[in-house]
Amino acid sequence: MAGIKETPRQKMMGILYLVLLGIAATTVTDHVLDAFRNLTVSLETSTKNVQSTVSNSFASFEATNMKTDPVRAQPFHDRAKKVQTSINDLDNYITQIKNELIKEGGGIEEATGDVKARADIDISPRFMITNGKAKELKARIMDTRNKIFSNLQTDEKSGLKLALNAEDPPKRPGVLRTTWEDDNFGEGIPLTAAITALTKIQADLKNTESEVVRKILGAANTVNVVLDRFEAVAVAPSSYILVGQEYKANVFLTASSTTSNPEITVGGQKLNVVDGKGLYTATASSEGEKTWSAVIKVKESSGAIKEYKLPDQTYTVARPSAVVSPDKMNVFYVGIANPVSVSAPGFAKDKIRISVAGGEVTGSNGSYNITVRNPGKVTVNVSGQTEAGKTVALGSNEFRTKRIPTPRVKFSGKSGGRLGTGAMKAQNRIFAVLEDFEFDAKFDINHFSMYITKPRGEPQVFEANSNAFTPQMQSAMGSITSGSRVFFDNIFATGPDGMKRQLDPIAFMVE
Repeated sequence: MAGIKETPRQKMMGILYLVLLGIAATTVTDHVLDAFRNLTVSLETSTKNVQSTVSNSFASFEATNMKTDPVRAQPFHDRAKKVQTSINDLDNYITQIKNELIKEGGGIEEATGDVKARADIDISPRFMITNGKAKELKARIMDTRNKIFSNLQTDEKSGLKLALNAEDPPKRPGVLRTTWEDDNFGEGIPLTAAITALTKIQADLKNTESEVVRKILGAANTVNVVLDRFEAVAVAPSSYILVGQEYKANVFLTASSTTSNPEITVGGQKLNVVDGKGLYTATASSEGEKTWSAVIKVKESSGAIKEYKLPDQTYTVARPSAVVSPDKMNVFYVGIANPVSVSAPGFAKDKIRISVAGGEVTGSNGSYNITVRNPGKVTVNVSGQTEAGKTVALGSNEFRTKRIPTPRVKFSGKSGGRLGTGAMKAQNRIFAVLEDFEFDAKFDINHFSMYITKPRGEPQVFEANSNAFTPQMQSAMGSITSGSRVFFDNIFATGPDGMKRQLDPIAFMVE
């Protein structure tokens, strides 16, 4: 769209409002109502930021053009002020409507910060549609648009499309034609959604003011400098995005002069300027939001010095942080590979390193296996490599460590009870089994005793040093009959942690 250049945040909020309005048309839940309230707060914050930009534009123009060349600058200043007056009049009128709607809705509830009757779907249609407020608002919006255009020169109007608009939506196939008033304030619209709609109009109003004031005041800043060097530039609002988000960047052409380097200062300190560009650097020594601005002075072909002030630039400094997420259990087990995923905002996965005191680490690119040696606790330390090649600590996470649970002994898939003669004779070993354990961990049986007692016979005792039956055990098992008893005891097994454990005995009655 030519003209209004909305930031990605502003575009996102506009789309979100339409989505929420569609949801509200079918169902009104607390989540939807909360979303409208959150959108209203975001729009109000964005509007304040835009208003600050407009104020800075006027202040900069008055401190430079109005002082250096007041005769030429005065008409531009007057036209910009007329636009501002028209916009402020409409903004005040919308604020009055919002206050009346809030009063109709019982005022603001302290707990939610929203109007008490926010879910009411009768107040907006009655107050805005039946009482004609929406129609009057639409007329004032269109009147303000006309006043804005009347203060623009022909070349300033070219290709300009104002964000401020109240035209009826276009007719869609299969859908009854609706009006702008019904779309924003009609039947089924919750009161909080109507207030959000008014806040969005105010945001569009301030975005329009910012763009039009910039156009008018900018027309007075024609600098007589020969621009003969051009360069393609891409500027992204953020180089750090989350999975699922869109990466956006403004791509444009810049121009400079090979015969004249500008003088650029930040905080009174001159920058080294090469090919028309100055590089500003600052060391992030503390957390929080940082603000800086620059002054650019350009010599015109007439010899006069033209000064430009860069609007305040902000960036946020955050303490390095890392997230270590166990992939299976929120505990590390001794002797086995415990998988973890590691990430750190602002760092690519291949630039992250981890270490563990009291354990070993394998893996890379955010996916690791940690093997710990002893039960208790371990600390996982995370570091990252910056673009300059410097290693910085990103944080640490403490985890509990435990031994693997003791397995159960099984014979023919059972841990005791009754078993048929055929099933007993078909088996030749016992097993140590971990039940309901997330990891693939194996226990090796080192020793067990087997007792066989036949009806009216003396007990037979056998020893084995693995999980498999000895030849003597197999021979004895081959002669068992119904009514015999088989008992496994003195069972010892070693797990991945290297610790030998005694397991519970099991007993069977032969049927």
